[in-house]
Amino acid sequence: MPTVKTFRDLLVWQKSMRLVTVVYEVTKEFPNDERFGLTSQIRRSAVSLPSNIAEGHGRSSTKEYIQFLSITMGSMNELETQLEISKNLEYLDEGTFSKLHDNCREIERMLSSLIRKLKEK
Repeated sequence: MPTVKTFRDLLVWQKSMRLVTVVYEVTKEFPNDERFGLTSQIRRSAVSLPSNIAEGHGRSSTKEYIQFLSITMGSMNELETQLEISKNLEYLDEGTFSKLHDNCREIERMLSSLIRKLKEK
């Protein structure tokens, strides 16, 4: 098992960074009148995922790290809800939504596992 020296070594951080890039690409196609609405909210939720993982990793205690990972889980739930709203409004087609949803679920499982392992320490 590789040693985690920085947050960049965490696979969950790497995957969440890729998700942010995809979210930005997909939301470019949203209607212009959503630029300050749903588009902005989705992007902020996505950006907060790797940001909170990184910030938590830099904290001085495991308790604080877990707290930031819990915040990340909340942001993930927010992102998933916003993506579903986008699908319902037909800003996302079913295929794109499914891919994004699958990525979110994978990251969510990884976060849950990381939180569980940290709590066991």
